[in-house]
Amino acid sequence: MSLDWTGEPRRRLHPLTPLLKGVRGFAVVVAAISLQGFAQLGLSSGAVVVLLAVLGALALSWVSWLVTGYHVVNQELRVYEGLVWRRSRAIALARLQSVEVVRPLLARLTGLAELRLEVVGGAKTEAPLAFLTVAEAHILRDRLLAISEQAHAAVATPETTAGPDGAVPQAARPEPPAPEQRLHQVAPRDLLLAQLLTPQALLTPFTLTASMLMFALNPNMSLIGILGAVGAAVGIALQPIRRVIADYGFTVATVPNGLRLRHGLLETRSQTVPAGRVQALAVTWPLLWRPQRWLRCRIDVAGAAGGGDGEQVRGGALLPVAEPETARQVVARVLPGVDLAVVPLTRVPPQARYRAPLRRRVLAAGLGEHAFAVRHGLITHHLILVPYARIQSIRVSQGPWQRALGLATVYADTAGTGIVAAAEHRDLAEARWLAAELTARARQARLADRSR
Repeated sequence: MSLDWTGEPRRRLHPLTPLLKGVRGFAVVVAAISLQGFAQLGLSSGAVVVLLAVLGALALSWVSWLVTGYHVVNQELRVYEGLVWRRSRAIALARLQSVEVVRPLLARLTGLAELRLEVVGGAKTEAPLAFLTVAEAHILRDRLLAISEQAHAAVATPETTAGPDGAVPQAARPEPPAPEQRLHQVAPRDLLLAQLLTPQALLTPFTLTASMLMFALNPNMSLIGILGAVGAAVGIALQPIRRVIADYGFTVATVPNGLRLRHGLLETRSQTVPAGRVQALAVTWPLLWRPQRWLRCRIDVAGAAGGGDGEQVRGGALLPVAEPETARQVVARVLPGVDLAVVPLTRVPPQARYRAPLRRRVLAAGLGEHAFAVRHGLITHHLILVPYARIQSIRVSQGPWQRALGLATVYADTAGTGIVAAAEHRDLAEARWLAAELTARARQARLADRSR
């Protein structure tokens, strides 16, 4: 089966791309050699090694830029790369879950941006186009989102989108995008104070003090031991700082083709999630934030997993910190028909106290009009909301202890994996009824979406 090579001309990335990627290679080389390596090589020999490595990285980046290209054909984005082993990828835009415009610090200094796509079932970010001009990245993002919307409409009503010969017409370029409608912007003061009220920030003085005492009481400590202790303390201290830098200026806005999230101080990110792509939503009430009545929200979209800090997974933060009324308004726009103030929840049965004696007062689940709701968490409270139309499968699980108590856990699986909705320790009869009801509501919701 051969690819369709017809369509618009193939485009290249920005000519400064090799230089920016070469700078990345320079940083990798310097980190790999380390101070010990420079001491062994000597200053002049080390400088020559670094120079040769940088020139080699620049040459490879330039060759890679020459053979890399992309263009849009019908409802696919096609990316071509590779010199020895040629590779071409056809990304079906009907599977598009979100588009992100990322601007690292060096890219911002040169007026460039990187475009990243998340698709259903992707093991990693698809087609990271680095780098384009900011204007090109925004135009391509809006165009891909428009084609994705047309592709979904074609799935719902194929007879209206295909031509007489059965061919799908080339997608037209979108109209100039309508202005954003801002829903909320997180104040820097609230973001900073929220990160100060985290275990990592509160433990920082103790870790630094422990490191200094360790060195004072053991002056013969080796250099590796000193660096290890200081590195551990600095790592704990930097985590809240990294979150403040990453979430600085966090803005939630709606656009005609979905939801837009913008944030970042040094590296800015602008993520657009098309309407109806949110797989699940989690609301969290950390213990130290409760006196301020603060909470945070994050969403789950079907695509490549993000970072491993627990906050940047498959969609990441929706609101890094917010008051209840603000979260209520934003969630109502992200999940139409869902009201955080009136989520129906029922607690676990009395026999659950033998399985979860401390958590039984917190565990709850319920069927809302538009979403399945689950609550859990003893110290940090969590509320999980899964729209019925996004449910992919329903599971009823029983462990040995649960079988003895007549309990079961009901799982609502989605295309994402960052947020898990599990109604734990329900009565067995209720769990079976809940699974049947979720199956019926999910089927009805998907039929309703297709008929729109």
